Amino acid sequence: MKKLNLLILLLALTISCKGNENKDSLTVTDKQENKLKRYEVKSGIVQYTSTISGKVLGSVIKGSGSESLFFRDWGAVELVEEQSNQTTNTKIFGKKSTETTNTHTMSKLDNGESYHVDFDEKQIYLRRDMAMDMTKIFHPNADAGDVGKNMLESVGGKKTGNEKVLGYDCEIWDISGAKQWMYKGVVLRLKMTLMGITTVKEATSAKFNVSIADKHFKLPNYTIQKEEGFMDNEAFEEDMEDMDAKMDEMSKMSFSEWKKLAQENDPEMKQMSDEELKQTYDMMQKMIKMRKGR
Repeated sequence: MKKLNLLILLLALTISCKGNENKDSLTVTDKQENKLKRYEVKSGIVQYTSTISGKVLGSVIKGSGSESLFFRDWGAVELVEEQSNQTTNTKIFGKKSTETTNTHTMSKLDNGESYHVDFDEKQIYLRRDMAMDMTKIFHPNADAGDVGKNMLESVGGKKTGNEKVLGYDCEIWDISGAKQWMYKGVVLRLKMTLMGITTVKEATSAKFNVSIADKHFKLPNYTIQKEEGFMDNEAFEEDMEDMDAKMDEMSKMSFSEWKKLAQENDPEMKQMSDEELKQTYDMMQKMIKMRKGR
């Protein structure tokens, strides 16, 4: 039952959290090294600058930031660190106010384990990366580029051309008004406008297929808090051993049978409407068929 509940959770999260996993969605298994392959290039160091600007509800927002990306093993191990500031100027009934915030974030992926650093609380939160785990389950032997493009197209993305960024030939993808310039799955430029706020991120330097020292993947020496029910990579691999049998079992369930099982010990699933549950059930069946046809 533990394995069934795990799979139900994974499938439910792909429905409820889609759109939040965009930067971690290009994942497959590397047949030669038996690692999750997220990019079509083995390692990389990329430095970015970013700006944010716009007007919303009477406020003028401006900000800037910098970001560092380090990855190896085709993206199976990755660390991203970002520092940014944002100033909001507001004028209401003739009164002006200014608020400035500074943000420091760090996250790390390690073959499915996802670490998020809270510098204010001096705490690290550890959970599984659902996008990586889902692809490992359902696309175990696919090509990184093909999986990434299929996923972009599945959320309405369209390739609109090619352009060089820092000398690298990038594909330009338009996704709901957001443009991404991608080199072998790595975003080198991003332009997006949402609710009057425009965000631009662009690589200022990029090196690929280089040796990267372990220190660039080191997290602060903070206490690590695991998400409830967290499974480390070893435990997750053990659960994967008889996944095919469990999926075959689930594929034969009717919607009513699956609904009863899904809601049995999950308060969040109990709060979902029948329509939301049906969407989750249909997605589950579709993904099981995809795995069987791999």
